[in-house]
Formats: sequence, C-alpha cells, structure tokens
Amino acid sequence: MHTVPTLETQRLILRPYRRDDFPAYASLFADAQVVRFIGGVPFSREQAWTRFLRQVGMWHYFGFVFFALQDKESGAFIGEAGFHDLHRVIQPSLEGTMETGWALSPAAHGRGYATEAVSAALKWGERTYPKARRTCLIDLGNIASLRVASKLGFRETARTVYHGAQVVLCER
Repeated sequence: MHTVPTLETQRLILRPYRRDDFPAYASLFADAQVVRFIGGVPFSREQAWTRFLRQVGMWHYFGFVFFALQDKESGAFIGEAGFHDLHRVIQPSLEGTMETGWALSPAAHGRGYATEAVSAALKWGERTYPKARRTCLIDLGNIASLRVASKLGFRETARTVYHGAQVVLCER
C-alpha cells in the first residue's frame, strides 16, 4: 500500500482526498465551465462519486493519482491536479504513462494555481518515478490548459480524436 504524500507550495496544499471533500468535488464537476473540455457535460452526483473514488483508489495500484488542492489562505478545496493511468482507448496510447491533468474551480481560474499545483506534482513525480513518461491530453479548444502545459515543458506529440473531441497529446 502506498502512502499519499502532502505537498506544499506558496499558496496551496496538495494532499490526499478526504471524504468531506466530496460535496465540493461534486460541485466542481457539476459546473459546466469546469467540464467544458472534460466531456462537455456536467457530472451527476453519482458520476462525481465514481470519479472521486477512482482518484482515491488509484493510489493503491499505481502509487500516484490526483491530489486534492486546498487553498492555504481559505482552507477551501479548489480542485485537483496530478497523475492517472486511465487505460484510455486512444491512439497513440497513453497507457503506462503518468498522464498529467488538472481541474480547478472557476473562482481559481486565471490565478496561476494550475501551474503552481502541477509544477509541484511534477517535481514529486520526477523524484518518485524518475523513469516514467509524463504525458497529457488536452482538448484543442482549451487554450488556457495548453498554455499551462507549455509553461511546464510539455510538447505536442500528436493530435487525435477522443470521445468526439479534437485533442492534443503532449509529453514532457
């Protein structure tokens, strides 16, 4: 069993999910602005619960997954960032990589939190799994996330379609 670390940045705490994060988590993924480039359809409470449990459970099998993002100043849950291996049906395959991702509440958009959180997660990932490939999948229309990925050293490796959306596959 892997122990989930807690990481700190200037403004954030990246930590394991807690059961009491779920109401904020469900609200995050029910927001049309948040899911605009993650399937485009707000998640039901049941769908959010399944995603939440996936995030928690992936630590057991892979030793990595998304961290809950907590704002240091307010203590509020503001999103998630980290890694997963979703065994997506996509070509070229991302399976076996540390697929990097992030999702933040609209109130946290445009404030540099994604770059700050993902940067901390990447540093942890490089120390913990130095030989692992780090990838990401971003909807072609998600200009803000494409900018974050570029700032963090991800470079486009392919373009493809995933669940009907044009996406960019990147690697760092």
